[in-house]
Amino acid sequence: MSESEKFEDDLLYALTRTGEGFRTEQAELVAGGYRRGRSRWRRRSTAAVVGGAAALALVGTGAVYLTGSAGAKDAGTVSAAAAPTTTAAGAGPATTPTTVKSSAPAVVTGDEVLATFQALLPRGETTEAKGRGTDDERMGGTFVGADVVFDDGQGKSLIQIGIQKHHPNQAQPLTCPKDFKPARVDSCTVTPLPDGSRLMLEQGYEYSDGRADTKEWHASLSGADGRDINVSEWNAPAEKGARDSRPNPPLTLDQLKAIVTDKSWDRMVAAVKFNGIDTDAIDPGLSLPDREAVLVGLLPQGVTVAGRSGSALAAEFQLARGEAAGSLVLRVENWAKSADNPGQQAFKDAVTLPDGTKVLVLGGPDSKDKQPVRVNVLHPDGMEVMVAQGPTGQQLLTVEQLKAIAAGPAWKPKK
Repeated sequence: MSESEKFEDDLLYALTRTGEGFRTEQAELVAGGYRRGRSRWRRRSTAAVVGGAAALALVGTGAVYLTGSAGAKDAGTVSAAAAPTTTAAGAGPATTPTTVKSSAPAVVTGDEVLATFQALLPRGETTEAKGRGTDDERMGGTFVGADVVFDDGQGKSLIQIGIQKHHPNQAQPLTCPKDFKPARVDSCTVTPLPDGSRLMLEQGYEYSDGRADTKEWHASLSGADGRDINVSEWNAPAEKGARDSRPNPPLTLDQLKAIVTDKSWDRMVAAVKFNGIDTDAIDPGLSLPDREAVLVGLLPQGVTVAGRSGSALAAEFQLARGEAAGSLVLRVENWAKSADNPGQQAFKDAVTLPDGTKVLVLGGPDSKDKQPVRVNVLHPDGMEVMVAQGPTGQQLLTVEQLKAIAAGPAWKPKK
């Protein structure tokens, strides 16, 4: 698939979500996290369309990336040297790593995340220390993190950590820029580790346009179990808007590596919920030709399919009625085996038919979002079918005809 085709597919998918897996109160966190905590990925992306597709994917799945302000609890001034656990490379003697229990804890508090993070820092003083755990309702258990202002006697530095867990094939790939100069990166490596995870270490700057010389050094660990552990540090007490307080951030790349690979995080990773929706789990197994065949049988007389595009779960079909042309967006998902079933939340305002089918009409010119009319139907067997007036051509179908298509009994999973 070309980048433009992928962008179009993500656009269709994002614009037609009903809200499953996405919490409205997370919108600010999503925007802030994508804008701040994942700035390394954004700078590494050399194609604008890739960045656009990724941003739209956030809208579709509700994925929340590393937030800039990690928590709600301020721990005041703490001596990192006093915390009794393992220490980052170069930070002094280390104790034996904690043995990880096989059962996942029900809750990890922000104080626990913060204490673990502080224990892995070199000797120094931390202020403005904050932690966020799985008990933070705003994140729904999909993120834990901490940030501190650290001073080893050579100047203050903001240091942050964030931990998430992604479904298979949904993690952002760890890649270095092809050309370091325009990305304003001094060094970058991506290394496979013996356990199958991948480690990225990068030394660069907060601003790629050179408006300031604040440095940002970063380590990312992506694991086969879905873990995404990120640590960032700056040579300033804030990511933006503060004067540089030292020539370089305090931790070496080896120390950053030691933090993200430390076994202390295994317990946190086990407690964190996967973010977003597992698209593999909800794939109904219907190919584009399969979906077209069902759609053709449900279209009103005189309306035909003239073309199709898309992949994964969403597609756009070009429609014709005589000389008139229009389009239809179609999304089909099977929630029967998924724990993320949106029925209770996304369909709370739906009309329920006698057989249990839930029908929800959204959008339209009079709606707040001003999106095209779309109909979502959740069938009793877990099949969700969404149809919407497409972005091109005339509106060839009425709302009642859209309802009849989405509620058609022919939508059956093959997977």
